[in-house]
Amino acid sequence: MYSDPIADFLTRIRNAQIARHKIVEIPSSNLKKRITEILFEQGFIHRYTFEEVKPQDVIKIALKYNKSTNKPTITKIKRVSKPGLRQFSNVDSLPRVIDGLGIAIVSTSKGVMTAKEARSQNVGGEILCEVY
Repeated sequence: MYSDPIADFLTRIRNAQIARHKIVEIPSSNLKKRITEILFEQGFIHRYTFEEVKPQDVIKIALKYNKSTNKPTITKIKRVSKPGLRQFSNVDSLPRVIDGLGIAIVSTSKGVMTAKEARSQNVGGEILCEVY
């Protein structure tokens, strides 16, 4: 069993891209579902489905690759806040990933959102991960 489900989620995506898989299956949770939705909205993944399978629901993610170079759309995906060292930020110091080319996903009191959305809603929170 793993102690950090978000790190496991990100690692499964990273490993699937290295192995050039088209689809990756990940155990589901509400937080992982929201992160998947954000990755889709921002154009980092092709599509996704939430499947109800016993004993635990599954998220199926279709990974996105550049058609001409066949390289993954996600260049880097890394965990920022870890169980042993949580990284919190107020609205003024939310990160800008590669000057706006990437995204930071933040867990706020108003839900999980990108750092840009958190700035517009004037809330800070825990920085979960960075994607570019």
